[in-house]
Amino acid sequence: MKVLIMGGGIIGVTTAYYLALGGDNVTVIDRQRGVALETSFANAGLVSPGHSYSWASPRAPGILLRSLVSKGQPLRLRLRTDWRGYTWCWQFLRNCTSERAYRNTSIKARLSRYSQEQLASLTSRENLCYEQNDGGLLYLYRDNESFENGVARSTVLTEGGLKLERLDRAATIAREPALADSRNDLAGSIYCPSDATGDAHLFTKAVSACCTRLGVTFMFNTQVLGISGDAAQVDYVETTGGRMSADCYVLALGSYSPQLARRLGYRLPVYPVKGYSMTFPIPNGAHAPAIGGVDEAHLLAWARFGTRLRITAGAEFAGYNSRFAPGDFDPMLRAVRELFPHSADYSQPTYWAGLRPMTPEGTPYIGRTRHHNLFFNTGHGHLGWTWSCGTARLLADIMHSRVPEIDLTGLTLATKNAQGARLYGSPR
Repeated sequence: MKVLIMGGGIIGVTTAYYLALGGDNVTVIDRQRGVALETSFANAGLVSPGHSYSWASPRAPGILLRSLVSKGQPLRLRLRTDWRGYTWCWQFLRNCTSERAYRNTSIKARLSRYSQEQLASLTSRENLCYEQNDGGLLYLYRDNESFENGVARSTVLTEGGLKLERLDRAATIAREPALADSRNDLAGSIYCPSDATGDAHLFTKAVSACCTRLGVTFMFNTQVLGISGDAAQVDYVETTGGRMSADCYVLALGSYSPQLARRLGYRLPVYPVKGYSMTFPIPNGAHAPAIGGVDEAHLLAWARFGTRLRITAGAEFAGYNSRFAPGDFDPMLRAVRELFPHSADYSQPTYWAGLRPMTPEGTPYIGRTRHHNLFFNTGHGHLGWTWSCGTARLLADIMHSRVPEIDLTGLTLATKNAQGARLYGSPR
């Protein structure tokens, strides 16, 4: 089967791998000069089933409203003349009930656990190295009230089979000694021993090398201009490299997927949410963290990649704007210096910002469409690294007419619509 994959990020590349492994003739096209140079380039690096919570929760509307007047909110709304953005926000708010938050978190957790299994299997099979660390992740709480609320909230994950450990302040510091300098600001943590970290960009480059060995063709510096077909099938894709045709087509363009999908009558509610990252060198003798985690008070994540410390934070609803200025990172810098004052050379930051392709409910679109030869693998939001291998494997199973290994309810166009989300991905 000849397959054309639109998108060379971590989702497109892992999809290419599993399809090529099954014997397909695969071509990947991307507008960048190489793989994983947009959303997958400098993300948090957390493989985090232990943080599979839905962003759409009863707390989210208040946070978004406060963000209009306060810069310190973890979710930030920037008012723009963008009716699609407001439509997406309305759909997001519809998912902010307790019932929907529980359902969406359960779906995310199920996909996260499966995906981590696939990541481990691929890593072992191909003997990949991407500065991975399987030592688990810490989810920190600054006060007793938020700590107790966090423990209560975690039951949705433990009920699904995920192992979590409640650690008091002393046990948290014993698990991560680099937190000793900020002990007075900690109430405790939730530790997920099965979570991990790794450089998603290095991983994607390693998988792309495996793809090349399996015969996958990569066409870089090639932009998708349009897609054409009738009501039943796609006929070709127009690119800056010419017209391209295949037996099957996979849409894996992240935040830019809706723009192309609209050409065929799909209204994909995938919207960009900007996140920020800083990467610092770790000098010899620095008291750097050994494992990664999240400071829940600031939604600040950290991960160590060898001699580098990656810090990420922010969820800004600002449209297709990935621009940044050094001052945008000041709150992150203050927070990390309070948490890990002696862990890195904070005078040498490398700045980056990228767009997460979010759906209102937080779960991606995987699988078939009403066009029999068009497939979606998009909308992975803040868990694209965690979900990459799982969604790629699931899509390969669907395309090869194999029964997927997990329940896909809430992950496909058909089941999302069946759950009452009529606007979510329905054709015009």
